[in-house]
Amino acid sequence: MSDRFLYTNPLDPLARPLIDELTYEYDSRYGSFYDAEGATKEMNRYGPEVFAPPHGNFLLLLRDGEAIAGGAFMRHQDEGTTEFKRVWTHSAYRRQGLARKVLAELEEQAARQGYTRIYLTTGFRQPEAVGLYLTHGYSALFDTTADPETIRKLRFEKALGFGGYAARKAVVSATLHGAA
Repeated sequence: MSDRFLYTNPLDPLARPLIDELTYEYDSRYGSFYDAEGATKEMNRYGPEVFAPPHGNFLLLLRDGEAIAGGAFMRHQDEGTTEFKRVWTHSAYRRQGLARKVLAELEEQAARQGYTRIYLTTGFRQPEAVGLYLTHGYSALFDTTADPETIRKLRFEKALGFGGYAARKAVVSATLHGAA
């Protein structure tokens, strides 16, 4: 078993099975709740160029050459903020901590690209995503005691700063310059 990250784009043939499954999952959870066109409209809302450097990125986690998880980010309207999108684990590979790995890698890449804050939303019928974000340092921008169905779009944020990638970079810098 060999896992590795690949930075690519949503049009990469390796991404297609993962994107197709995510679209199916959105349709099965929400159907036409938001729009008659369902998940297909949501998945096509952003062109692949928004997930390309220097302002975005698209990540796949590959196992033996197959995409098993992934995620992306794009520039948000707020200065220094990126928006995470499509953080997803293939249904056959869940409960292995893969979403956590993808999330950590996306955070580090966002920091490498100069972002200082992450913003994201998840749907009210995705309690697994809510749990992931709440247990990994994200602050809910909604009342967590309210019925999620009444809120619908669950917003989160997280500061990127002296943590994760930035902390390791500072330690390496201090070590190289004799301060550690």
